[in-house]
Amino acid sequence: MPSNFIYPSLAFSFIMRLPIQIEAILLKRIDGGIEYLLLKTIPRRGGFWQPITGGLEEGETKREALRREVKEETGIENIIKVIEGVHSFEFQVRSSIETCQPLTMHLKEYAFGIEVSSDEEVILDGKEHSEYRWCNFEKALKLLKWKENKEALKKLNEILKR
Repeated sequence: MPSNFIYPSLAFSFIMRLPIQIEAILLKRIDGGIEYLLLKTIPRRGGFWQPITGGLEEGETKREALRREVKEETGIENIIKVIEGVHSFEFQVRSSIETCQPLTMHLKEYAFGIEVSSDEEVILDGKEHSEYRWCNFEKALKLLKWKENKEALKKLNEILKR
């Protein structure tokens, strides 16, 4: 995410948020190839394509946050494999709360690969995302908006080729 990315509707949860975020790049193997899951954010959140992302909750490990975010954003509970150490980066988010000055928070995001079964069904809750799409590497790379999300996908794709 760029250093000046603004979440327009983060309200007061922004104040209590831990400075760690996870990125879960879901993948499935189909006919000898790999497809990656991208989610399109709802218009008021920017209307862009991204992997699953979310913040760590207090007392939660990164793996616990991964499982929770995957379930919350896609309904998927069965994870075949977690690929750690794919990519990490730092960025700032800003939120303006109507009664306060704009707030800026420095976050560190950790990207993971998450392999799921080829027959997993995605169920969006509609609060954060309006669409989903399984894509091959090239298509996913074109759809992603943010440089760091693209970098994480490239690194995961290289890990999977080994």
